[in-house]
Amino acid sequence: MKILVIEDEPRAAEYLRQGLSEHGYIVETALTGADGLHSAVSGNHDLVLLDIMLPGIDGFAVLSALRTAKQTPVLMLTARGNTDDKVKGFDLGADDYLVKPFQFPELLARIRALLKRGIQAAPENVLYAANLQVDLVKHRVIRSGNSIDLSPKEFALLVLLMQRSGEVLSRTQIASLVWDINFDSDTNVVEVAIRRLRAKIDDPFDVKLIHTVRGVGYVFEHRA
Repeated sequence: MKILVIEDEPRAAEYLRQGLSEHGYIVETALTGADGLHSAVSGNHDLVLLDIMLPGIDGFAVLSALRTAKQTPVLMLTARGNTDDKVKGFDLGADDYLVKPFQFPELLARIRALLKRGIQAAPENVLYAANLQVDLVKHRVIRSGNSIDLSPKEFALLVLLMQRSGEVLSRTQIASLVWDINFDSDTNVVEVAIRRLRAKIDDPFDVKLIHTVRGVGYVFEHRA
C-alpha cells in the first residue's frame, strides 16, 4: 500500500515516513501544499495523510482541489481540533480526522480502517476537455489522437488549468501552485511556461483552450 504524507514540518514528516515504512507501507512525503497536491493528483496512492497548516495553499485547499480529480482516501492530521475545522474537512471530502498529538497505534488503526473500506473504487484519473485527454496516472496527454510530450512542470501546469477550468488564474496563483514560489514581477517564468504549453497543446489545433485575460491572468476553457 502506498501512502502520501503532506506535512510541512520536516521532522514530523520523517517520523511518519519512518514509522509507516516499518509497518510495510510505501511512503512518499511532500512539505508544501503545492507539491502535495501535485503528487496526490499525478500519483497512484492508496491513502493521503494531510496536514491543514501548510505553506502556500493549506490542507483544505489541497483537499478541495484533489476531490475534483480523484477520490483517494484522505486522513486529516492537524493540531486544529475544533468542531468547525472538522466539519469543514468532512464537508470538503475528508474521510477521517486525527488531532495532534496522537498515538501512533491509533494512526495505524485508522489507516487500516480506511484502506479496508475500499473507498477508491472508481477514481477519476483522466481529465477531458474538447478533444484533449490527460491521464493523471500515466502522465499521458493526447489531443485529437496525437500523443503530446510535456515536461513535468508543463504537465503540472496543464493539470492545474484543467482542474480549475473556467476560472481565471493570475500569474501569482500559477507561480505559487505550480512552482511553489513567491511571485516576482520581474520573473517571466509563467509567461514562458504558458507559451511553451500553448505551442504543444493549442497551436497545432483549430480550437484553442488556453486563453489570456488581459491584465488578469489565464483561463482554460472550451469556447464555442
